[in-house]
Amino acid sequence: RCTAVSFRPPALGALGLWGGVEQDRLRAAVVPEDTERWQREPGWAGLQRVGGVDLSYGGGNDGSACVSLVVLGYPGLQVLYEDCRMVAVNAPYVAGFLAFREVPFMVEAVERLQREQPELRPQVLLVDGNGLLHQRGFGVACHLGVLTDLPCVGVAKNLLHVDGLVKDELHKEQIRSLQKKGDTFPLMGTSGAVLGMALRGCNNSSKPLYVSVGHRICLETAVHLVKSCCKYRIPEPIRQVEKQGS
Repeated sequence: RCTAVSFRPPALGALGLWGGVEQDRLRAAVVPEDTERWQREPGWAGLQRVGGVDLSYGGGNDGSACVSLVVLGYPGLQVLYEDCRMVAVNAPYVAGFLAFREVPFMVEAVERLQREQPELRPQVLLVDGNGLLHQRGFGVACHLGVLTDLPCVGVAKNLLHVDGLVKDELHKEQIRSLQKKGDTFPLMGTSGAVLGMALRGCNNSSKPLYVSVGHRICLETAVHLVKSCCKYRIPEPIRQVEKQGS
């Protein structure tokens, strides 16, 4: 059951202008490559804890939401830690700047875990959202990764229409080409940049996941990690936080 906590993000003023400058500043700190020892070890022998984080909204318009953080053991994916708090979201929603509305609560959840049970600090976080696959190349997974200095991966259920990526007939045909768990195709924008990867998470669902780099992990490792965390379509760390917030 969620417990209530009072937390108010700082006033953002003219978010479009201020947020753009702040995103540019933080984006310069993103490291889109593997930096951790476990990422270089055979079979990721040193990876023991994978986290998932999400912020879900209630049905009303009162700005209340539930921020959830779970930590699972790896590779068994057993739940080691759960935290779910009701929060009051006061920052406005502005397209392209969702992280300013949600990330402060996620950072608080990670910091609370660090204070209370530091031995369970996750070695990597899966975030329900996008990373480099974003209008300004700095989605919620990048934002959270930079502020917590944790490796982060963006895992979205729907394709963000950016840099010419659209869910047209070509994209639908590419989805149909994903025949089994682990099949992928690159999400290449009109700029020629590969912004992420579409991944089939399980054999029982043809709906893909859209995986993108957040921070301190490369795309290949990110995709392999998400695949290894999928018992069903949605990877377990995110599936578990969604259960917490429902």
